[in-house]
Amino acid sequence: MSTDFLIMLGDAAIELAQLNSDSVQLIVTSPPYADQRKRTYGGIHPDEYVDWFLPISRELLRVLSPRGTFILNIKEKAVNGERHTYVLDLIKALREQGWFWTEEFIWHKKNSYPGKWPNRFRDSWERLLQFNKSKKFDMYQEEVMVPVGDWAKVRLSKLSNTDKVRDESKAESGFGKNVSNWVGRDMVYPTNVIHMATECNNQGHSAVFPKQLPEWFIKLFTVRGDTVLDPFAGSGTTLYAAREMKRKAIGIEIVPEYVEAIESRLGYSQQTLL
Repeated sequence: MSTDFLIMLGDAAIELAQLNSDSVQLIVTSPPYADQRKRTYGGIHPDEYVDWFLPISRELLRVLSPRGTFILNIKEKAVNGERHTYVLDLIKALREQGWFWTEEFIWHKKNSYPGKWPNRFRDSWERLLQFNKSKKFDMYQEEVMVPVGDWAKVRLSKLSNTDKVRDESKAESGFGKNVSNWVGRDMVYPTNVIHMATECNNQGHSAVFPKQLPEWFIKLFTVRGDTVLDPFAGSGTTLYAAREMKRKAIGIEIVPEYVEAIESRLGYSQQTLL
């Protein structure tokens, strides 16, 4: 199957079988969290979440290219006053399935509003888990560089001798640094904490992340013409970002109304093959 844009109506575990093996460069998705979106997606109990997700992730492993990346947006939930471990259990299960757990990004929601619970504070972050097929994958770090920041004016003005060599970390982690590498640089690599506001306009969907979020990962892990997949397309945010950035886009969504909304938003029909 070859296409520049395709939105598929149906269950991800079934529809993924139509895609060619090793054909997708980047998967960015946010599946229904445990016990959430019950009215639209039925809700999955946290105790059953891993068994529900593994048939889908098996297909994702098949369709992802050898040097591609899988980004999974997910977060824990509290059950009977205690944090449930379904996300941690899923990470372990995905590793056993053959995925390489490369990194964990944190999405800091800058516009989270206050809340009050008897034994915790409001969540203002979510996980973005990065999985690959191996240690070797395509990554374009220069595409997401950020301004060096005011810290450099003081920190880099007077360098010690140890700042000019890659010395052993004092914490014995093996990750020493050569601070002098950043002298005269205006841009530096970002951290794994992504600071972005949540989407206030939900575009008719119960859970929409900001377009800047998939954009960031599309820039980091793909080039123009690569294929981006969202097997839980929702409102189509990932697909919309991919098309704007001249990537091929494939989405799967089980709710007909959302598929119609995506088609309307992107100006395509379900049968469009470019």
